[in-house]
Amino acid sequence: MLPDDWQLTEDVDDFLAQAGDFLRSRPALHNTPLTDIEKLRARGADAHGAEAAVFGRLESGGEVRAIFYRTPRGRLGLTPLSAKWADHLAAHLAALGHSPSTVIADHETATAFAETWQKHAGAAPEPFWRTHLYRLGTLTPPQPRPEGQGRIAGGKDHEQVVRWCREFCVDVGEQPSIDLIDSGFWADSRFGDRHFTFWENPDGTPVSMAATTSIVGGMIRVDPVYTPAHLRGRGYAGAVTVEVSGAALAAGATDVVLFTDPANPTSNALYQRIGYLHVADFAGYKFSYGAPETD
Repeated sequence: MLPDDWQLTEDVDDFLAQAGDFLRSRPALHNTPLTDIEKLRARGADAHGAEAAVFGRLESGGEVRAIFYRTPRGRLGLTPLSAKWADHLAAHLAALGHSPSTVIADHETATAFAETWQKHAGAAPEPFWRTHLYRLGTLTPPQPRPEGQGRIAGGKDHEQVVRWCREFCVDVGEQPSIDLIDSGFWADSRFGDRHFTFWENPDGTPVSMAATTSIVGGMIRVDPVYTPAHLRGRGYAGAVTVEVSGAALAAGATDVVLFTDPANPTSNALYQRIGYLHVADFAGYKFSYGAPETD
């Protein structure tokens, strides 16, 4: 293979016609590209983006081996690449004048690309995201189960959903999503296309919340799961996660996945207790481009 084996396009439908089978071949590992690219396809041109989305596929022997995509806001997503091919991609994108703001991928790929991007583009990488990826094995409801029941959130719940999503972003330091929510661009945030479920106390008071993506490639991702600080430690997060995980299986999902913060042993232990199994580690880096010198 040569570096020009990367085939680039701005036509998402053409890209999916060529690379869709590859993405669906490993739905858990490819969960973020699957949902991101589907959202770009469904929404069409992003009115708030400065550039068109770009999609690329790496082919060998007539088969797709890897893909990348760059969103209108400059986020670069990658499927697993060797260090050699991360370097080739960085050189290729730099030669074409691309300037991604961030990269996210499995930990090895993201780190390899960040290091070689600094070499080719002079952009200093800074890690901003580390996470574990889990895939549901056998769903195991927690015992004892807290009192209450799940309820799908409706239109009347929108204000509370937005408020809790913002609180979640504050907890995890997700400033870009906070900015979008505060600017009134809820639909453009990563929560805008989610399906939300509350766990409610017997009196009907919501005490926890979980969301899922729509099914794509047989995969549904649980994201986010949030319980207000004063209500934690009572089993609500586990109960609502089981609720949405079971609903995902009932909807026909073959892969139900979620990401967790490696620094939060409580949530990692919880998800393992209810049947989630570790798949891989992921990482994200943001890039700082030096301002040109002036006289």
